[in-house]
Amino acid sequence: MDSQRRPSAVYRSTRAGTAWCSVVGSVLLAACQGAPRPALQTVAHVDLPRFMGAWYVIASIPTFIERGAHNAVESYELDQRGRVRTTFQFNAGSFNGPLRVHHPIGYVSPDGGGALWGMQFIWPFRADYRIVYLDPEYTQTVIGRERRDYVWIMARTPTIPDADYARLLELLRAQGYSLSRLQKVPQQPLTDRR
Repeated sequence: MDSQRRPSAVYRSTRAGTAWCSVVGSVLLAACQGAPRPALQTVAHVDLPRFMGAWYVIASIPTFIERGAHNAVESYELDQRGRVRTTFQFNAGSFNGPLRVHHPIGYVSPDGGGALWGMQFIWPFRADYRIVYLDPEYTQTVIGRERRDYVWIMARTPTIPDADYARLLELLRAQGYSLSRLQKVPQQPLTDRR
């Protein structure tokens, strides 16, 4: 009689254990994935000709090519086809480090009011590039990405007031950024640059 009950009890126990593991696994998977983040909010409109010119990188969550960058400056120029010819330059590792220069091309999306770009370093790949903040005077901007993996705080001057910097950090936190990897970019006074 015991031998007849035992397989049934083992089966029920295994089935309950399997169901429990499925529930726990689902909860853990959901926790790892996290709640879906809302879309990264961009500015409503960018006057592209006014946005062109030189921007000093004040701080960034850097990509691998710009780790250790000093005197980082990103410059934009609209070409006749509406593309943004970009020059990104910096001294690698120190103020006296070798000058690195990159020339990606920005492709402005017809949607998004000029705030959504694809930045192409290598054909045919275009990196996500979103203008998430731009002050009315076009003197400070923040460039983000939907994945919140990289970000650039930039200005027309090599430094910005501490209060402005703190406000931009709060804006990024509100947009769902973790700022543990954010780094200020050392900028030398213009008179000291070679």
